Amino acid sequence: MGYRYIGSKVKVVDNVIGKITEICPSKGRVADLMSGTGIISTELRKRDYKITANDLMTYSYHHSIVNLKFSSSPKFEKLLNFISDIYDLDIELSPYENVINFLNNIKPKRGYFWNEFSYEGNPQNTERPRNYFSPENAQKLDGIREVINNLSCDHIINDLEKSLLLHDLIMAANDIANIAGTYGHYMSKLNGRALTELNLKCTELFLKPDVEDHIVMQGYAEENANKIKCDLCYIDPPYMKRQYAANYHILETLARGDEPEAIGVSGLRPWRDQYSNFCTKTKIRQSFKTIIENMECNNFLISYSEDGLLSIEDFELLLSNFGDVNIDTFSHKRFRSNNSSLKNELVEYLIHLQC
Repeated sequence: MGYRYIGSKVKVVDNVIGKITEICPSKGRVADLMSGTGIISTELRKRDYKITANDLMTYSYHHSIVNLKFSSSPKFEKLLNFISDIYDLDIELSPYENVINFLNNIKPKRGYFWNEFSYEGNPQNTERPRNYFSPENAQKLDGIREVINNLSCDHIINDLEKSLLLHDLIMAANDIANIAGTYGHYMSKLNGRALTELNLKCTELFLKPDVEDHIVMQGYAEENANKIKCDLCYIDPPYMKRQYAANYHILETLARGDEPEAIGVSGLRPWRDQYSNFCTKTKIRQSFKTIIENMECNNFLISYSEDGLLSIEDFELLLSNFGDVNIDTFSHKRFRSNNSSLKNELVEYLIHLQC
């Protein structure tokens, strides 16, 4: 399983972690203010930092819970007792593995995902069926979603276990989605891994008795900034106009466990409640000002790129109002679609603001 995510820091994690360790000694508190997939928070936890992770998206919240809040393997005691009467547990497997096997064998259902996001469906707001998932995988998603929701409502799984199972479901769905990159649209024909069967897998959990040191928040960075005190704040904002809430609407629906109105050809959920000002050139400056002025922090480290809404010169001018600015520049191979005219190399920046 892997992340298919705009701006994922997989390629530059070593650069980011190296700079953080240079600025802030181990065991300090670092805020990962727009945590996304959680890769930076996870690497910092491995290095004994205390983490405050925040993101606007619900799926990112579940990722951070899984990355930061497990100190031992999940036991699923109530759930195992519940399913033992209807499902044969394998005594050679862990409780977690048995639960994943149980979910993988849930009876498929022709529900919301099958109707709105497979070519066999009859979507409410468009004449042509959508093709994000094969009909078989969409039915599996519907069946598993319903079971997880019911288990949570009946208090058979706790919040930590629910986050883990939703994380696993999101990762499995992301693996077999019929998309080229984001969920802004689907491909016309099922191909590649979209033809493979949805299969949940156990996450390789990082287990450490430090969970009380870590805080996971959800909300706008501008609104949560005044609730955070840290030695360093790492910010990985959206670089371009593409709104994450629109481009990852299906993952958000999986994370919330709801059935929103699917609007238009792409079937977007109503997403304006998660609109980011960082994707708007006229509002991005004020958002950064709000964060820097309101957070109790002296060091900010910001990832940005040459593709960003602001030029690096404009960005440096903005930040210089608050303290000393130092910029590290590096490049890596960018993702390009087959017909892209963009150059192969992408220039990225790590901007350190010391207030």
